[in-house]
Amino acid sequence: RSGLLPASVVLPLIGIVLKERWATVGNVQFERFCIVCSAAGMAIALFISLLGLGLTKPLPTNTSIVYGFATCAIMYALKHTLSVSEVIEILEVLLIFVYLSLIILYIMPRSFTPGEVMLFLSGLSIVTNQLIKRCLTFGDSRYDPLASFLLVIVVGTALLGLVFTILYCFVDSNTWVSSLIFHVTTVIFGSGTMALWFYRLTRNHLFAWLLNFLTSTRTRMYLLSYWVTLAFLAALIVFHQNCKQSSGSKEYKASTAMRKSFHIVIVATYIPGLIYDRPLLYVAAVVCFAAFVVLEYIRHFRIKPLGMMLSPMLATFLDERDSGPLILTHIYLLLGLTLPVWLFPGVFAPLSVFPGEVALAPYAGVLAVGIGDAMASVIGSTVGEVRWPGTKKTFEGTATSIF
Repeated sequence: RSGLLPASVVLPLIGIVLKERWATVGNVQFERFCIVCSAAGMAIALFISLLGLGLTKPLPTNTSIVYGFATCAIMYALKHTLSVSEVIEILEVLLIFVYLSLIILYIMPRSFTPGEVMLFLSGLSIVTNQLIKRCLTFGDSRYDPLASFLLVIVVGTALLGLVFTILYCFVDSNTWVSSLIFHVTTVIFGSGTMALWFYRLTRNHLFAWLLNFLTSTRTRMYLLSYWVTLAFLAALIVFHQNCKQSSGSKEYKASTAMRKSFHIVIVATYIPGLIYDRPLLYVAAVVCFAAFVVLEYIRHFRIKPLGMMLSPMLATFLDERDSGPLILTHIYLLLGLTLPVWLFPGVFAPLSVFPGEVALAPYAGVLAVGIGDAMASVIGSTVGEVRWPGTKKTFEGTATSIF
């Protein structure tokens, strides 16, 4: 029930599948990178299993299964000829994962399940290692701006959170001086450090490139206007629910159907982007991810003037699973729909090189999270009666999601 077993499967399988996709495109560099990602995921799974076997008494069956899977998976990875540099890269990812695990579990307890920690830190470790590797590459090499933008923003927001967490261990964050430090540091870090990282990788100025990218075609202007309208609609839903909470005599919680209405909004956001301009959706999702993370920093550290307002507004939409100090539901929803877009090679290669069914892969997040999860939750909570053993999930909800 910790989620370690499915989490240990995800990264190796993604690496193996994407290897075949890049082989179809004919990009050997990314094909080798996917092999490294797969092997790194297997090494992390083995490390977690050995750690669990050493700390847990008596030995749990599920941990033994994870251990067996990791061992077999690494044996499979040995079929591929890994160079010395690739083996070193795998060890670097594992070392970053260990350090990040110690930091995250110490400063943010009860915010993640073990499976979530493994998934989140595995991806962050690979992204961090890639950013360090590319920044240390000498010469006039220029990397793709889209991929570099993702690397810089993800690592930059994570590093920003680490800096503030350490800072507010010694300083009270609920003051105007601390809030001013937060805002100034964020602006300097974004316009300074992250912009320099981006320029080092692409030889492009971050904000000039982003502005030119967003306004380069009329289609993008239309899509951005449409997305702003949907964002305004989502904000109205939040304010409407909070007005109900304010007028009610007891604590008000949004219904499951109301919480899942955001799935409808986000599906309506992603479908036009997937159809008309996938690179724009790629970049917009990165920007939204950074905005969500920074807003969560503001809420968690109670940064003035918005920090105290965000907590009650988001609390209306929480359920019993959100018990930690962090509220990550909206970030998970965004990542669930966006990861297929970020991972699929179609952004960097013409869709014509992929078979028809493979070209549908970027829609996996919309189908599974945006539609399947929403329908499973609504049907399961309203008409579901037969529950899966040991959970509150219903058979009817699962069947509806699959259908």
